[in-house]
Amino acid sequence: MTDTPTPDAARILDIATGYMAAKQLFQASRIGLFAAVAAGADTAAAIAERCGVSERIARLLADALAAKGLLVRTEGRYALAPDASAYLTGDDAVIDLAPFLTFLDEISYPHWLQFAHTVDTTEPGDLQMDDARWGTFMAGVMTYNRLHAQEFGRLVDLAGATKALDFGGLSAEFALAVMARNPELHTTFVYAPGFEDGVAEAVEAAGVADRAAVEVGDTATAAPEGAYDAVFANHVIHRFSAEENAQIFRRLRAAAVDGATLTVLDFFLDDDDEQRALDALHAGEYLVIDGTVVYPESQVRGWLTDTGWAVRDTVALPGSPRVLLATAV
Repeated sequence: MTDTPTPDAARILDIATGYMAAKQLFQASRIGLFAAVAAGADTAAAIAERCGVSERIARLLADALAAKGLLVRTEGRYALAPDASAYLTGDDAVIDLAPFLTFLDEISYPHWLQFAHTVDTTEPGDLQMDDARWGTFMAGVMTYNRLHAQEFGRLVDLAGATKALDFGGLSAEFALAVMARNPELHTTFVYAPGFEDGVAEAVEAAGVADRAAVEVGDTATAAPEGAYDAVFANHVIHRFSAEENAQIFRRLRAAAVDGATLTVLDFFLDDDDEQRALDALHAGEYLVIDGTVVYPESQVRGWLTDTGWAVRDTVALPGSPRVLLATAV
């Protein structure tokens, strides 16, 4: 009789201790460890001196981050991995993710301490927000949106589009990323009240004011007019009910020409044998933070089909949400 091997528990422990790595990443970012290594501090002693912490702490953090692959340790000296160099080195980063890591540490993580309540009640935690915390919240969310927009502009091909509608999103960066690659594209931004000044500033900073118009409209009820061949509904659906989303897509179809492309960027639950982890984790994040919803992709596809859109593809953006691409039919 052959004994059946007992599976090891490594995966369980890796998940269970994940918060330890996250907290060490947050603190390494806060003290400027990655920028220090980028500037030449390649030993624990040099990191400690540059960051103003003890050598014990510098070694502890650097070894943990090396274990996770963000640093490379060779004979006691540390160097940055390419992703850490691109996103964690402050002013020298392609996108400095430090504000998002601060949001996760100071806003998101304390909310997850309330997750048992959320599991028992399906209610979000108590944000207890003041002006300072709202500042941290918005800086973090908008930084993460910049990463989404970078990948959106890189992986979503809208070549040939000339008239776009950016509807109800949280950031103009998505449309601006596409406009940068499509010099003939003009975009009308229709955003909820309170967002228009930020959109106008972003448009001006991008140097495309001559190809943009900014309008105000309540996302749940606005009926944009036009004949658009590209429509963006990015980071919209998780904020609204199923009924509201169906109406939004119906109104967007009325503003689109036949053959127009619609992008729906958000996290989705899927029906694949292996669920994409990032989306499933954000289903909990959205709920515990403010009660918003990560919808099943099949449900979103149903809304689109019922309102005159045919889904043709799903694009997974690295480290970011997915995008449903649909055609107006």
